[in-house]
Amino acid sequence: MARMTDQQPTEISIDDFLAAMPHGMGVLNDRMGIELVEISAERVVATMPVEGNTQPYGLLHGGASVVLAETLGSVGSAIHGYPDKLSVGVDINATHHRSATSGTVTGVATAVHLGRSFATYDVVITDDRGKRVCTSRITCALMPAERYS
Repeated sequence: MARMTDQQPTEISIDDFLAAMPHGMGVLNDRMGIELVEISAERVVATMPVEGNTQPYGLLHGGASVVLAETLGSVGSAIHGYPDKLSVGVDINATHHRSATSGTVTGVATAVHLGRSFATYDVVITDDRGKRVCTSRITCALMPAERYS
């Protein structure tokens, strides 16, 4: 269930959410192969292939993990703020626990704060074995939508 700014719950499909975005998932997410699996203001899940997102040693690039985490937090906060507010990332951090060299990683963002001005998410990224690869936290500011129209 997605939470709207007036606190009335509503459901939104991934297809409807992407159709409402001016550029869908965005070019970067498309290039990285990020695919949304589940979306709501409270929880967002997506996958990303390791292949094509590695650094020179063949390991999943730490920046790729951060892109996945920012995508998850941004999607959740965008749903939380819709339709009156837009989401913009203002802070993100990441701790890289282990490497991934193949397969797919899965990110799960869980809301820790859904407010009027900010939304904060804890993000856990795991490999195909369920082993934690990265832990991240992202905070997004919720800005008035009319400011950007």
